[in-house]
Amino acid sequence: MDDDRGILVLPSALKRPGIEEADIEHALAFAVRSFDTDDWVMTIGPGRDGGLLEIGHRARWGFRFVVFHAMAARNQFLLHDEGR
Repeated sequence: MDDDRGILVLPSALKRPGIEEADIEHALAFAVRSFDTDDWVMTIGPGRDGGLLEIGHRARWGFRFVVFHAMAARNQFLLHDEGR
């Protein structure tokens, strides 16, 4: 867990094979899109290998990002239209 950057990665975010904390940090640092909901934010950004990831997070407990979800980005987020 990386307290220095304000990122807390929960175990649930690391359950997908091949996704590591460094990929999550990279995706957040180089985000291409973010979608706010009432309770959390979904951010799309590249992992270290360049593949797009969807990162579910919220601000909690003094951290800028508490990451609870990470996986390869699905079409529903890649094609998301915020106006609909």
